[in-house]
Amino acid sequence: MHIAPLARHILRISLLLPLFAGFSLPASASNASATVTPPVHPADWCKRLVVRMPGVSNAMCMQSELLPTGVNSLQGFPLLARQIPAKKTKRNQTPLRVLLMGGIHGDELTSVSVVFRWLQWMPTAAAQQFDWSVVPVVNPDGFLAPKAKRVNANGVDLNRNFPTPGWQQDAPRYWANRTKKDPRRFPGSAPLSEPESKWVHDEMLRFRPDVIISVHAPFGVLDFDGPAQPPRRFGRLLLNRVGVYPGSLGNYSGVHKNVPVITIELPNAQKMPSDAEVKRIWLDMLRWITENVESQSELAKVHSVSLPSSEPPKK
Repeated sequence: MHIAPLARHILRISLLLPLFAGFSLPASASNASATVTPPVHPADWCKRLVVRMPGVSNAMCMQSELLPTGVNSLQGFPLLARQIPAKKTKRNQTPLRVLLMGGIHGDELTSVSVVFRWLQWMPTAAAQQFDWSVVPVVNPDGFLAPKAKRVNANGVDLNRNFPTPGWQQDAPRYWANRTKKDPRRFPGSAPLSEPESKWVHDEMLRFRPDVIISVHAPFGVLDFDGPAQPPRRFGRLLLNRVGVYPGSLGNYSGVHKNVPVITIELPNAQKMPSDAEVKRIWLDMLRWITENVESQSELAKVHSVSLPSSEPPKK
């Protein structure tokens, strides 16, 4: 028996085992539809974000209390969010749930900054009556690109990637015929093909918002989709419905899911409105939500009570 060569072979394998202990398959070899993000220290992502955010300091970013959602962008930046439960509600009243988002289009820099500014005012009584889910930068890859861009790292317009009915026919046709295949408005290969839009969709299912506020720039108007009385103005921004597009968030949530969507279009993508105007938009928005938005859960209770019973009457 050749024991010595066999022993040497076993020893060689034992020496190599530690090298493979930390080995893992690349993401493409596993299910990478939603990459799990390890904990990230705020200082790491604030350093990168504040360079692009007009009017937001590193200290303000660090104090925002955002946390990784567990999902990465395509280029590995964590999608960051903050969950803020209501503190000031009337007795036996279900607080309204508000999903607030900025930076769906990465080149609309002020849309990110405004959400960070509003996070500072969450401790006020007017804001504390609501449950909040806040996502300042939905498209970090577009926002942090060498030259900020509307689309994500796959070249997809996230605001054309939501699963509106007939998307497979309507979205490509609209892109080809109406935009002449504008690369800035490419809807993607399939609805929810991108981790960022899929996370927004999943957050809508989890959080069940009563209203969605999506901040954009630079058209300087308010757009509205869905039920409820639309606002006439927030600050200097006047209501001007800009249309409905296949795959847009307003179309998907407001038209097809009956959850109202306010699109706040700031007047400039690079330059912030005045502090006073940022505050006016914020206060007008809170007032409109209080006066016009109904709780989806309360509406569901009303509908369930009003439905006729399927059981035969008892004798």
